[in-house]
Amino acid sequence: MSEPLFHRVAEQHRAVVQFTLDGQLASALAGDTVLTAVLTQSGQLRRNEFSGAPRAGFCLMGACQDCWMQTATGERLRACSTFIAPGMALLSGGASA
Repeated sequence: MSEPLFHRVAEQHRAVVQFTLDGQLASALAGDTVLTAVLTQSGQLRRNEFSGAPRAGFCLMGACQDCWMQTATGERLRACSTFIAPGMALLSGGASA
């Protein structure tokens, strides 16, 4: 995974939630959106399905639909408005996915 895009500066007291990103164990905090959970671990949410360029969301508030991610079971979810859940398995479409 690339260097994290987001760095947590507050609210570090919440419960830890374990999930996987491209098959690797990762952790977030309870109440984090998938977008926050992923971008505190990686420099991208996913790769663009047409160009392969890295994507990290655009509006970060649910208006643009650029933050779609895929789960290991094939479900697509909007990362900016979906809360991380224990055991969630996410795919970024990167080289290790």
